[in-house]
Formats: sequence, structure tokens, C-alpha cells
Amino acid sequence: MPELPDTLEDAIAQAQIATQAALEAGYTRLQVELVFPELKPMPIAEQFITMFRDRGAGLKLFFTDSGIAALAKRDWGDLPHQIRSLDVAGSRQTTPVTEQVDPEDELYVFVSPSAVEVPPVEQICNAAGERPVILLNPRLEDVATIGIGYAGRQLRQRFLDTIEPCYYLRPLDDQSAIFRCYPSPWQVWYAPDGTYELIAEERDRPDSEKLDEIFAKALGQSAKPSLFAGLQQFIKALGR
Repeated sequence: MPELPDTLEDAIAQAQIATQAALEAGYTRLQVELVFPELKPMPIAEQFITMFRDRGAGLKLFFTDSGIAALAKRDWGDLPHQIRSLDVAGSRQTTPVTEQVDPEDELYVFVSPSAVEVPPVEQICNAAGERPVILLNPRLEDVATIGIGYAGRQLRQRFLDTIEPCYYLRPLDDQSAIFRCYPSPWQVWYAPDGTYELIAEERDRPDSEKLDEIFAKALGQSAKPSLFAGLQQFIKALGR
């Protein structure tokens, strides 16, 4: 059973192992999330894609806009991979989305797409067919952009629910975290004395109501932590 990582580098290494395991199991739409608002997506992406060195030009990286894509080309050295941008804001999108998918492509990685990029991401995923697609630290669940009610449900059923979350790490506060590292189930960890212990495993990602139940059962109502109170201590520990 995987343990909570001690450093950010350990977390990225775990994410690579989980991604490889999910790909070997036949999943073609994957999601990797390290949910720390203070962390920048570019350094994580730079380390994560090292697992695909052997793919060469078969790997196509998508960034949200041309400025970020240009920075990656400048700062990441002589990468063998293809780098593209979605540029969907306003009238900047000039290339049809379907033309972003070429026959020689082997695998696609989207770096931190937001809810604004949902339409092109979905179209590229559909055009990719059975070729693997990885969403790295996506921000797709923005209700204000995606919409609520029928439209939101349709999008989730049609697209979002087809994506397998193979790696997920999110601190809830300075004593608890949600963790998933494929093929293990979703886990809830708690560290009342500074040492993290596994207190629950779930088939699906636990929502806030389920988390309340887990902590109430494991610790008693009076000992339940204040969820979502703060992230600083956990993030600081990962960044050491």
C-alpha cells in the first residue's frame, strides 16, 4: 500500500508510477492532481513528463495559452516533445481543434486546463480515440463556467466521468489529507500527533459529507478536525 509522500518530488514520482500502472491496465483518459493552490503547475509538469522521454515527438503537450507554451519551450531546454497551446479565450483560437490531433501522435498531456478549456479538451480527447490522454492538475470543475443543473450533469456524464483519477493528493487541513494512488482505493489520512495514519478507504472519492462521517466514526464527534481550515503546514512539509 502506498504511503503519503514526504516531499513534492516523492509525490511526483508516485504520480508517475500510478500513471504507468493505469496505462498498463488499459485506461486511456487519466487525471493526475496535486491539489495545492500555492504550487506552480509548470515545475510539476516539467518533472512529470520525464516519464515519457522515450515517446519523443509522439508526446504532444497542451498548455492553456501560447505565452505559457513559449515559456516551456524556452525554459525546458531541447525537448523532443511537441508543444501546443489551446488559446480559447476571445478570438485567439485560429486552428480548428480537430487539427491539433495528428496520426503520428501517441499520447497527449494537458497542463492545468481550466473550465474555460473544457470544450477543446473534450474535442481533442474524442479525436484522440484510444490514444492515452492525461490531464495534469486540471481545474475543470468550475461550476460558474461549466454550469449547474442539466448542462452540468450532461457534461459530467458525457466527459468528466470518463476520466480516471489515477493520482490525487489533497490536504484538508494541517492534520488530514485525501489520497489516491492507482490501483489503491481512495484513502483518508489523519495525523493528530504529527504522524499520518490511514483511517479510511473508499471506492469513490469522499465528499465533504462522507468525510464528516469518516472522522466522526474514527475519532468521535468531539475529536473531528476542522476540515478545509488551512493547508500551510502540509504544504510546507511537502516542499522541504
